[in-house]
Amino acid sequence: MHILSNTPLARRTVLRGLGVSIALPLLEAMAPRASYAASTLKTAVKGAKSAPRIIYCYVPNGVNIFDWIPKDNGSGYQLSPTLKVLEKHRDDFSLISGLSHHHAEGGHSGADTWLTGARLKAVPGKDYSNTISADQVIAEAIGAQTRFPSLELSDESGTGAALQTHTLAFDRNGTPLPAENSPQRLFERLFVPEDASSREAILQLYAEKRSILDNVLGEAKSLRGKLGVSDQQKLDEYLVSVRQTEQRLQRQVEWIDVPKPNVPADGLRLSSQPTTGRDRAAWLETMLDISYLAFATDTTRVITFEWSTESHGFGGAGESHHELSHHGGDAGMLAKLANIDRFHLACLDRFLTKLKSAQEENQSLLDNTTVVYGSGMNNGERGGHLGTNLPLLIAGGKAQGYKHGQHLAHDSAKGPPLTNLLLSTIQKMGVETSTFQDSSGTLTGVD
Repeated sequence: MHILSNTPLARRTVLRGLGVSIALPLLEAMAPRASYAASTLKTAVKGAKSAPRIIYCYVPNGVNIFDWIPKDNGSGYQLSPTLKVLEKHRDDFSLISGLSHHHAEGGHSGADTWLTGARLKAVPGKDYSNTISADQVIAEAIGAQTRFPSLELSDESGTGAALQTHTLAFDRNGTPLPAENSPQRLFERLFVPEDASSREAILQLYAEKRSILDNVLGEAKSLRGKLGVSDQQKLDEYLVSVRQTEQRLQRQVEWIDVPKPNVPADGLRLSSQPTTGRDRAAWLETMLDISYLAFATDTTRVITFEWSTESHGFGGAGESHHELSHHGGDAGMLAKLANIDRFHLACLDRFLTKLKSAQEENQSLLDNTTVVYGSGMNNGERGGHLGTNLPLLIAGGKAQGYKHGQHLAHDSAKGPPLTNLLLSTIQKMGVETSTFQDSSGTLTGVD
């Protein structure tokens, strides 16, 4: 075991290359020696190719479970009051009930684990440690085929905080990938060509970062030998994230001379605001419209979209979604919560209709697009933040072999984990793997 010196590493320690500094993450070696000892004790559309796409759509705060889950199951089930919003798409979606993340802790961390299935406190001595999300497993395998390996969308930009994430996507180290919440910025990023000055700026930035990284890696190798095992792991994870950032920039360079799709902004409400109640419907529809355009132009094949962060959100008339999730069984609050659920499904209905109306190679875009919709929270019969029997449906993707028009009901106490469904979505996107987190196999009944 490496023996640390009695002198802590300076908190402002940086790796320097070509006069530019990269700050290191907080390492145990930067802490006073007493603090380190305590930690050690704890540790003992047009022109699109026919290709599979996938979008994971997340709604927070659970649903009115009384109006959500049908009373029967199988292919002959009767649509519940809430699901009737999707009646015209009955043959293009399946409802799945009873699934849970067996390691989920409930609370407001539903989005943190919805696509990872991680036990957030699995690493001794750490309050939070996530793992790679299903979308990024897919993006790693097929992302090189499109301009953007994946898109991360949310009503709050950036990454948020641990247990209050603004994104559903996490890389191989469990590092959150920042989300975009501005329709205007998203549209420009996907479809507005770079001018000459932007092109030169991208090339210059890439050259600078490559030079910095090459120099920094040498210093990191030298520094690594002075650190303990835990700090070495932190440094390695940090440098992997730095390398991934550099690779994303490299992709921009590789695609810089490939023209972006010519997509007009007509009819798109690009100025709509995500956190303004009166703009809520316009913003959701616009972000879904841009997602549709990204798929139709084969700009990306993988999207995560957190419609709202946990403990927040609005209904179609600006109602407080989180407040209503603490309904305590009150009939009036449950009715309002069901209205929000139907509002969300109306947005989904519009999106599915748009995908189904677009044809490519004798199939609809919906047939080639898997839409996973749900929440990482169930507020149950009395309100609250439960991590079991999560509301969930899957639509589209018939070209990938999905069967629909059914309610797949499971016993939430004995049923398979949600990671089984995630593994199914990963495999059907063409990724060769037999496991994902705590999965026991793929989910029986979806194909």
